[in-house]
Amino acid sequence: MNKQEVFDKLIPKDRDLQQVAELVFKSPELLKYLISGINEKEACIKYGCNNTLLLLSKKKPEIIYPYFDVFKDNLKSENKFIKWSAILIIANLTRCDNNKKFDEIFNLYFSEIEGPVMITAANIVKGSAVITKAKPYLTERITKELLKVKNAKYQTDECLNIVVGHTISSFDKFFRQIKDRDEVMDFVRINIHNRRNQTRNKAEKFINKWDKLTVSH
Repeated sequence: MNKQEVFDKLIPKDRDLQQVAELVFKSPELLKYLISGINEKEACIKYGCNNTLLLLSKKKPEIIYPYFDVFKDNLKSENKFIKWSAILIIANLTRCDNNKKFDEIFNLYFSEIEGPVMITAANIVKGSAVITKAKPYLTERITKELLKVKNAKYQTDECLNIVVGHTISSFDKFFRQIKDRDEVMDFVRINIHNRRNQTRNKAEKFINKWDKLTVSH
């Protein structure tokens, strides 16, 4: 199968990205077409390739790990969709990052957690829960980065409330790993009175679930 044949499968509105991913699983040499496709001008191809790569990173990160540096560069992309996917893809790639490439770009990865763009920060927060499972030795550093959300400046107050909700959800996924839990609990307790219902509910559930663990810690 050549590049155009791969791209042709990404053009239809009812395209099946899972099918394209399966093709790459069977024939990894096709991966280079998806990587190059990110730079195509035609939107359906660009984002079809991008979304397939995200899918691949979830299911078989080792297949696309050799292209880690491509996604590192995409963290600085002016195309926000490519950038947002790169954040999530890199998080998935940490599951097979034996070369500790993520450790080298730690500061770059978290550089926009305090704003200005809500979705960028939200994706960083979501990716953090994946990274702490893959690299538990980074838990304390990542916790400090996530706590920066309380001083963040996004487009609106509601954007802040949304990111806070995502942050609480991420903390919930790796709270047992955190050594210094008090500051995290303080962050969550403050948001029991958050104006956003979903965030407030997340805070309440978090406290009910983890408060005893903190007391016994």
